[in-house]
Amino acid sequence: MEIIKQKPAGLGPPRLPDFRNLGVILRVLVLVSLFVVLTVGVRVDEPAELPAALVLMAGQVALPLLLTVLLLYGVAPALLRAGARRAWFAVVGLAVAAALAGVALVGGDVVAEGARSAVWAALAAMLCLLYLDYVRCRYTPALAEARLLALTARIRPHFFFNSLNGVLGVIRTDPRRAERALEELADLFRALMQDNREQVPLRDELALCERYIDLERLRLGERLHVRWELGEGEGGREALLEARVPPLLLQPLLENAVYHGIEPAAQAGEVVVRLARHGKELRLEVDNPVCDAGGHHAGNRMALDNIRERLMLFYDLEAGLEINDDGRRYRVRIRLPYRTGGALGAWNDEA
Repeated sequence: MEIIKQKPAGLGPPRLPDFRNLGVILRVLVLVSLFVVLTVGVRVDEPAELPAALVLMAGQVALPLLLTVLLLYGVAPALLRAGARRAWFAVVGLAVAAALAGVALVGGDVVAEGARSAVWAALAAMLCLLYLDYVRCRYTPALAEARLLALTARIRPHFFFNSLNGVLGVIRTDPRRAERALEELADLFRALMQDNREQVPLRDELALCERYIDLERLRLGERLHVRWELGEGEGGREALLEARVPPLLLQPLLENAVYHGIEPAAQAGEVVVRLARHGKELRLEVDNPVCDAGGHHAGNRMALDNIRERLMLFYDLEAGLEINDDGRRYRVRIRLPYRTGGALGAWNDEA
């Protein structure tokens, strides 16, 4: 198994962010806005003139900034293939070109005003790239890999003890079934011990969940019902199952649903798992009954916080987790980008 370095040897060459990632785009907009405020603050001597100067500067920057963001969004795949160093020069060049185009579109002096705008745009572009590379250095590759492995390891003890309790429940009454269950548990842990830094096909995640549910039925029997709703969507069911998702995304949600919604109840209950693709977005939902049985302690929110952190590491602001509790059903909904194959995250690690 590959050993993850606790401290990277150095920052290494600069990397390029994915300019189609919502989090990256928002950071660019915020950084440029802050640079506008800083520029105006340096140029204006009288505090009373500051509001008018800010409005004027913001108006001058808005069109070039919009053009730059649109251009970067359009050419993002080509930039990621070009290599980081060449791509950095290309990004600065696009920002300068957008600044000059903005001056020309409003009928300004392309020579005098254009020169100032070009220099300012180049500085703003370099500022954004340096900051985004700093963020990338904080989260990838060594720190993010270590964090992902640590977060994943926090799930495994819950999965193990719940599954082991199921085996213990039938070891006397049905030794053969207990033996088969231990074999299934061993197969599951072989999968769990794999490198969980990479995204996996949704079909693999569902297979893991089905094995987990089979083991939980050892303890709960007919009290546990699980309904799988796989929406056809664009490209059909096969396209849905080929979507790449973070490993151990659904299993902890199912574990929570069983532990809090089925196990403490006296009667049978149903857990509903809904999976669907809506355009470029993948939506996952786990729906379980709410049980108010006394004596069954309320669990902590470790699994949900775990998943939120991993979604942030994989997708930045493009993914999210929502909870809905109406008193009868407890629903956890996850949305994330629909991607297949070697999907890119918020940060490009190709030199």
